Amino acid sequence: MAYAKIATGNRKKIALIAHDNKKQDLLEWVKFNEGLLGQHDLFATKGTGSMIEREVGLEVTCLESGPLGGDQQVGARIAEGDIDFVIFFWDPLEPHPHDPDVKALLRITVVWNVPVACNRASADFMISSPLMSEEYDRLLIDYARIEASK
Repeated sequence: MAYAKIATGNRKKIALIAHDNKKQDLLEWVKFNEGLLGQHDLFATKGTGSMIEREVGLEVTCLESGPLGGDQQVGARIAEGDIDFVIFFWDPLEPHPHDPDVKALLRITVVWNVPVACNRASADFMISSPLMSEEYDRLLIDYARIEASK
């Protein structure tokens, strides 16, 4: 299998997303990890990012809300190399009109080998990793090379 390396600096570009029923949980998690998160560049969908800026005071680059294309914007930024890490507290028990966008975002994190935490426990483990403060080379399947060799 052919791989390409994508360099991730010691200052990560982190996307923060939460469905409505999970926003409070994410807010509590962000408050608990404020010091660490402040060392990185934060991106978020509109409702989540506005809440974090207002309640915690961290600077956040806000994209559109999820149902208005924010999940797709995060996915596009992943593909462009502008997001290194995703924290997405999603609610699997509630129907969402933008569910296909959510699935597409989760798919793109796998395609681009971007770490994604979908609940508080996985977010705790991942953010406490020593790799959060180090440079890291993500291995990405080199799909272009594979296609060219066919």
